[in-house]
Amino acid sequence: MSDRTAPRNEAIEVVIPTLLRALAALETASRFMHPPRLPQLADDLDEHDTALRDALARLHATGNADETGILLPAVEYALQACEGVRAAPAQPNPMVSAYRAMRQLSRSLEALYPLATDLDSVSNFFLEPSAHRAAPHPPFAAGTGVAHVRNQTNQRGGFSIYVPEDCDHATPMPLIMALHGGAGHGRLFLWNWVREARSRRMIVVAPTAIGSTWSLMELEVDTDNLARILDDVSNRWSVDASHRLLTGMSDGGTFTLLSGLSENSPFTHLAPVAASFHPLLVAVTEPTRIAGLPIYLIHGALDWMFPVSVGRTAHRTLAAAGAQVTYCEVADLSHAYPRDRNGDILDWLQGSVPKPQV
Repeated sequence: MSDRTAPRNEAIEVVIPTLLRALAALETASRFMHPPRLPQLADDLDEHDTALRDALARLHATGNADETGILLPAVEYALQACEGVRAAPAQPNPMVSAYRAMRQLSRSLEALYPLATDLDSVSNFFLEPSAHRAAPHPPFAAGTGVAHVRNQTNQRGGFSIYVPEDCDHATPMPLIMALHGGAGHGRLFLWNWVREARSRRMIVVAPTAIGSTWSLMELEVDTDNLARILDDVSNRWSVDASHRLLTGMSDGGTFTLLSGLSENSPFTHLAPVAASFHPLLVAVTEPTRIAGLPIYLIHGALDWMFPVSVGRTAHRTLAAAGAQVTYCEVADLSHAYPRDRNGDILDWLQGSVPKPQV
């Protein structure tokens, strides 16, 4: 590990690996969230809870150990996520409690990310394994990295964005617009996509719904806002007009279909995850919009909110209407976001042959 400009003392050298291991364990827990699994997932975080407490003690014991001002909040948020998941099985609504706890994982990732431009260990954590490399050197183009536009977690209707620091302004970049689930927030959902976007030099935009969730009954409310956001981003950055992906989880996946199938949608590819679906949607869709439209459907066989039969119906109905549907039914997936499938989605977006159904 070659960590060039970060503070170099024993506390930092111990804390960073401890934090990265805990974050990886939390991402695993998030991926495998399922009511019967929750007690075991909580137990699996016990060792990381202990290690993070020790890391915090080290940072507090060394007065100026965290010279960056980054590690302390990153560790605190990760610890809060561990504590919340570990406590969730005993709560009145365990799954809701676990989902809420995982918001702290996103906050920890946001707090830690600035070190990715300096530390190889942190940089590689925010890259796909095949893209591991030395941390990039500044200076970077103005406005690259992570930014938030009217998108504090107490605000609605804004967006968060990631633009690769080493992007080539002369080369149009694919764009991923990623929609959070019900009661979620774009600032937090962004972190489901930064690793893959950074690895492949793509822009990620994570909007926040204007209301408490996406306007499923009044499509124009959030659809118009997404169009405005896309225009704002396209006016500033070079976006590949042939690779504009709209994707989302749960309510975000449902809105991906509802809005993305509209006749004037600017998105070229749709990838709903764990979405609800009704066949009447196709009946009111303009045939020329759906014909040949690339759609990548992901649904978990264990989904307890929208049963897998919903995903199968969507597959049959959309394919029968002429869409180019790739259907991925994941045997061990519940109603959780499958970070491990992002690479498959982006391979598909970039024209690779889809992997077989599993």
